[in-house]
Amino acid sequence: MKNIEPINIWMHGSSKQASILSARIINDDLSTQCSFYYELRESDTEIPPIEEGDVPTTLFGSKLSEGNVYMSGSDYQNWDGTNQTAYEFIATKLNLSLVN
Repeated sequence: MKNIEPINIWMHGSSKQASILSARIINDDLSTQCSFYYELRESDTEIPPIEEGDVPTTLFGSKLSEGNVYMSGSDYQNWDGTNQTAYEFIATKLNLSLVN
């Protein structure tokens, strides 16, 4: 998962704010193309420990949007196989800005 510059998404009659891009590869022919599944999610919430020594609990933000992004041609041939490059490619295709 990567943080993104927040964007507003209209969902069920109200505006929600997505600030997380989650992605995974769903198909790769190891030669010419691959497919990524992505989700745009609300921020995660961390609940502090109730008792001393407990670990904080992370509640993952709600999914606001999902879809697929395809990489092929020179994009695929030039891909170094890293997650960072994949996230950068997906963010560019979706017109999103990653936040480090």
